[in-house]
Amino acid sequence: MQTDFKNVIQILDYYNDKAKCEALLAQQLWGGGEPVCPHCASVGAYKTNRGYRCKAKGCQKKFTVITGTIYENTKIELRYWFAAVYLITTHRKGISSHQLARDLGVTQRTAWFILHRVREMLKDDAPVLLEGEVQVDETWIGAKTKNKHESKIERNENGHAISVQTPVMGAKDANGKVRAKKVPNVKSKELKGFILSNIAKGATMVTDEAPGYKGLVKHGYNHESVNHSVGEYVNLGKFHTNGIENFWSQFKRGVIGIYHHVSVKHLDRYCDEFAYRQNNRGVADSSRLFVALGQSKGRLKYADLVAKEDEKPDYFQFRPETD
Repeated sequence: MQTDFKNVIQILDYYNDKAKCEALLAQQLWGGGEPVCPHCASVGAYKTNRGYRCKAKGCQKKFTVITGTIYENTKIELRYWFAAVYLITTHRKGISSHQLARDLGVTQRTAWFILHRVREMLKDDAPVLLEGEVQVDETWIGAKTKNKHESKIERNENGHAISVQTPVMGAKDANGKVRAKKVPNVKSKELKGFILSNIAKGATMVTDEAPGYKGLVKHGYNHESVNHSVGEYVNLGKFHTNGIENFWSQFKRGVIGIYHHVSVKHLDRYCDEFAYRQNNRGVADSSRLFVALGQSKGRLKYADLVAKEDEKPDYFQFRPETD
């Protein structure tokens, strides 16, 4: 099996039939061993004309290598899916659905669905807590009120402008590993909740001077802060938040320059996309593809993807997604 692909053309040329694509997917999902039933997680299955049948007595359901994955029930050839995964994991700032539609010869709606399915599989379902020195910072995604025309600014009953920006929390360790997640606000409870969920106790937290970070020592962390408000960007000659701020810079260039507008509903998937590329930046492009294919489990239906949220808090006011 060829593994040293240099571009998407080589991928499309090599995986030119269904059998090769399914063999690659089986290798990445099952590690070259016995098939694993997606219905009961039992190892071992009988070969059938169209796939497999589970050996477990309590199951014995039929399945194929794409059952229970993002490719289930797809009408698109697997090689085009592989090409899409390659493109989204190698483009530093992402690829728009319009561009992907032109590259693969599909409709923009189909390309948009493909991209969100791929983002879903790039999510780290079993993240390891960050350790050591960890930089933590929050940012805001969305249009700034000061950049909007007066007629477009929404105001509350007191005449104050309603922010349409959404806060996102991020953390980056000394090895460059990143965690990023949408949060409802930047109050102490939310900031510390993100830290407790993503960073191991005993780590040295490096943050800005935001009051929400106060009290981290009580939770078992060391805490160093940088006072940006007085022009301080390095504390004690070594502590800074430049790493996570660089990640936010690239993230925003992707949102503004490639996607233009992203909906709050899907914002976490965009965070997962950028975090995956950051966390796998040291491997070859083809290796990044194979790692991603091994995470293909988990089906995302179109109806669920476009379903409206039952509740949308005031701070989640955002312009509709155009990509």
